[in-house]
Amino acid sequence: MSTPHINAAAGDFAKTVIMPGDPLRAAYIAEKYLSDARLVNNVRGVQGRTGTYKGRRLSVMASGMGMPSMAIYAHELFEFYGVENIIRTGSAGALSDGLQVRDVFAAEHAVTDSNSVEALGCSRGEKIPAHPSLLRALAQSGANVKYGGVFTSDIFYAGRDALLEEKALADAVDMETAMLYATAKRAGKKALAIFTVSDRPLTGEGLSADERERTFDEMIKIALDLAAAI
Repeated sequence: MSTPHINAAAGDFAKTVIMPGDPLRAAYIAEKYLSDARLVNNVRGVQGRTGTYKGRRLSVMASGMGMPSMAIYAHELFEFYGVENIIRTGSAGALSDGLQVRDVFAAEHAVTDSNSVEALGCSRGEKIPAHPSLLRALAQSGANVKYGGVFTSDIFYAGRDALLEEKALADAVDMETAMLYATAKRAGKKALAIFTVSDRPLTGEGLSADERERTFDEMIKIALDLAAAI
């Protein structure tokens, strides 16, 4: 079996995939946390690996940046490789005054002003939900996580006025989650996004690119423990 973007064989992916945006973060997770990790995809350098964590078979693969890239990988994993759960481990910019840099944050829902989700049966401005069973499992784990809504934007350098408008709608901003949730909803599968707050765009606080790649371990372990428990 192969798709235009994944050359894995049938059964190569576990039922649950941990999905950061950054391919280097995906490699870091697999190398540091998975036992017997095996490379199952290497199309366009977006490497997917499958191994075990706490005795549970798990996969890790990046989504790339932005909603179009997320739409490709989430769709192909759900529809062609039998994946049931995608747990995004990403970075987000804090909009709420209650979020600080390095906080771990889970998106109960995602909203976007992009027309792209309409192709998947959702609407601009709709609060597209995370799967409730994953949210419950995360809450029951007792992990130190804050919860709220995320605004998914197509434009990274949107400017202060756009950020203030987004702040009225959500607690944080990213570029992938609304598409992940819309794709999962259409496929009848499960998705949850867990973030490390990497910056506060309205104040200028933030982490370096290297810190974003290598210092998100608290979030990563929370996501892996959740994946091993479901």
